[in-house]
Amino acid sequence: MRAVYAESINPQDPLAGLVVGERPDPVAPEGWATVTVKAAALNHHDVWSLRGQGLKADALPMILGCDAAGLDEDGNEVVVHAVINDPAFTGADETTDPRRSLLSERYRGTFADTVVVPRRNLVPKPEGLSMVEAACLPTARLTAYRMLFVRGAMRPGESVLVRGVGGGVSTALITLARAAGLRVYATSRSEAKQARARELGAHEVFGSGERLPVKVDAVMETVGRATWTHSIRALRPGGRIVIAGTTSGPKPDDAELTRIFFLQLSVIGSTMGTRDELDALVQMLHSTGTRPLVHAEMPLEQARDGFAQMVDGDHVGKIVFTL
Repeated sequence: MRAVYAESINPQDPLAGLVVGERPDPVAPEGWATVTVKAAALNHHDVWSLRGQGLKADALPMILGCDAAGLDEDGNEVVVHAVINDPAFTGADETTDPRRSLLSERYRGTFADTVVVPRRNLVPKPEGLSMVEAACLPTARLTAYRMLFVRGAMRPGESVLVRGVGGGVSTALITLARAAGLRVYATSRSEAKQARARELGAHEVFGSGERLPVKVDAVMETVGRATWTHSIRALRPGGRIVIAGTTSGPKPDDAELTRIFFLQLSVIGSTMGTRDELDALVQMLHSTGTRPLVHAEMPLEQARDGFAQMVDGDHVGKIVFTL
């Protein structure tokens, strides 16, 4: 079958180990389903895998990709949940399983004609979503949903600051927050991305270090070191910061501990989301008409071009491969 896979790991030049070629067809174990992939979305996770973060050399060659929408064996349109749990895990929240993994870490990913996943990982796709749109949901948009409504516990009328406009998580945060009745602020170094944030629904947009005119209820943080101080100082007393990534580095020069304890701020970690949360997200999009922002879609055979765009970082929205 056609597939996009990591043949080797190179921290300095991630595209050096990327191959678009052929791999053996997968065989579904008992209790797993085979999905014919129609669309698969690219994530930063895929580039990090090529750099050796989350993907071990002894797992190579590994088909990349976490996100997909397609058809199950009975022809039903489905969205694939990317979190794979240890079979022995019995908890209610699969993101707390210490042995969990994402597709393309231990199990072959979605950038292929077919992918096999536990049958429970299939979520029905509503008719109102295209395959391309549905493929954007399982990683970036699910991460945003959990940050806002599960870990962040945000309510209509509250205010939220979204950092680092451009990637799939930040664009999802803006559109989901606006659809849920939140007051949305956003920041970016790029004037073009600031304009795009306004188009997506942000009420006000500022430069990365620019002081906000108000203190917000919550900050959605995925950048880390470069924005941490500004994020903490943007919060009202009793506010919360939800962190789901550290793309600029994990160690801020000043953790702002004094401000955190004095203002009684909450620092909350968030990782991916559950299968049931993905189902709730799908239903939210179906009922509100909110749609993922797609930067580009291209045939799987052109995956190298998509990866290059991801590495360059000039895109706004999701890059999706079609099959």
